[in-house]
Amino acid sequence: MKNSFRWLNLIGLVIMLVVNGLAQWLPINGNTTGELSAKYPALITPAPYAFTIWSVIYLLLIGYVAYQLRPQAANSRIAQSIGPWFLISCLLNAAWIVVWHYEKLASSVFVMLALLLSLFDIYKAVRKDKDTPTPGERYFVRLPFSLYFGWIITATIVNITVALSAADWNRFGLSDVIWTVILLVTAALLAILIGFAYRDPAFILVFIWSFIAIAVKGGQQADVSVAAFILSALLAAVAVYVFILASKRKAAAY
Repeated sequence: MKNSFRWLNLIGLVIMLVVNGLAQWLPINGNTTGELSAKYPALITPAPYAFTIWSVIYLLLIGYVAYQLRPQAANSRIAQSIGPWFLISCLLNAAWIVVWHYEKLASSVFVMLALLLSLFDIYKAVRKDKDTPTPGERYFVRLPFSLYFGWIITATIVNITVALSAADWNRFGLSDVIWTVILLVTAALLAILIGFAYRDPAFILVFIWSFIAIAVKGGQQADVSVAAFILSALLAAVAVYVFILASKRKAAAY
């Protein structure tokens, strides 16, 4: 990895963490991120506790940046494959916070989609190497972006739903419940397709976390809760199967 990217990644991470911190402690434009989420309710939005996953994601990203600063990481093809995309993702993450806090909902969707695409590029890059990753690469490069990419897929679905609801979109005439179930099924299919293709059970677990939080949210519609629980069980079974497949491939490499 070029030395400039290694240090730019650190700067990008600091910018992202500072902006996210200010969103909660200042807060930006007078509202916390959670307060704004409550202002624009949607059935697809998880219960507030689900957003604690950000703490895990940010800790893992700190671990990634620390790992890629080590001289030994210069020989890691997986770490090198990320290039400038992590820096870009950090800046987009910070930009989304600012746009969201100023309630520019349509603009926030485009920023979120750009963030999603940047993470997709990272995810593909760190997963394309067929060699067995070292423990450092597995836990400090692949794992952070499995969780981050998975969570941003769910966040993008929520963001788009909120923006469309605020614009009085009629959901093609479908009820809010039916449309939410369609979104849940779509998200579950994405989790299965990507998780299975890349043999990545951690990616699937993010969706299980999100779906359970949607199901148990206070005041949730019964049909949405049932659908979310059923899909969570299905995803759990798929995650176990993918884990077995990944373990067999890992064993075959030795």
